[in-house]
Amino acid sequence: MKHSWPLDWSLFTCAFTRHVTYAPDEDSLRERLHVTTAAGEAWRCLRCATYVVGPPAGHGPADHAPVVGRGKQLRDAFVLRFFAIERALRGLVIALAAYGVFRFAHNRESIQRALDRDLPLLRTLLGNEGIDLSHSKIYHWVEASLTAGTTTLTLVGVALSVYALIELIEAVGLWMLKRWGEYFAFLATSLFLPLEIYELIERVTWVRLVIFLINVALCVYLVYTKRLFGLRGGRAAYEAERHSASLIEVERMAAEK
Repeated sequence: MKHSWPLDWSLFTCAFTRHVTYAPDEDSLRERLHVTTAAGEAWRCLRCATYVVGPPAGHGPADHAPVVGRGKQLRDAFVLRFFAIERALRGLVIALAAYGVFRFAHNRESIQRALDRDLPLLRTLLGNEGIDLSHSKIYHWVEASLTAGTTTLTLVGVALSVYALIELIEAVGLWMLKRWGEYFAFLATSLFLPLEIYELIERVTWVRLVIFLINVALCVYLVYTKRLFGLRGGRAAYEAERHSASLIEVERMAAEK
């Protein structure tokens, strides 16, 4: 039994954007996309197939009609943009971390003075709650950072900046639904998977596990649905699928029967 998503993605998209109408020059197709109503002429939207009163937004040969995403294609676009938002947020967090490292590297003395002043009080307060700050991973990370050289901290900041840039490029490519963005996202994400597996082997946490599963899901989704690297017919099959789902093609096939 075939199940479908309860949400009509075509209608949902048209509700927040605008209908796309087109008048083909071919009479057989023109008749299938046009009706006359009491309110005037109406043309079927190439996305949601609803009749829209008013003149068409475009006209010309059917082969020149815009290829408008419909149904499953719009759902795929929604999924990719969800990943784009996740990548953008991650990139911003990493960029803030890089900024913090650079600032720390050049203001080490003032931060050291603040820690020397506040650390004993913080240790006492946490000790009253049963928390030993000396065994905290964050404490040891801060301590190691204070003893690291400026060059080391600068390199860490540069590495974080590059990482943030990669995440933001992924976000842009996925949001724009570009083919290069899909390849870039797959390659960039898959390159970090061995590191994430190593971290999970070292210690399993919910944050690490969720991030790992999101990245694996993105890689599998991109390769399978977007037919990357020639899988399932590659780009040619992907483009053929897009065109075959267009309303113009659906009506052309119906007219030829």
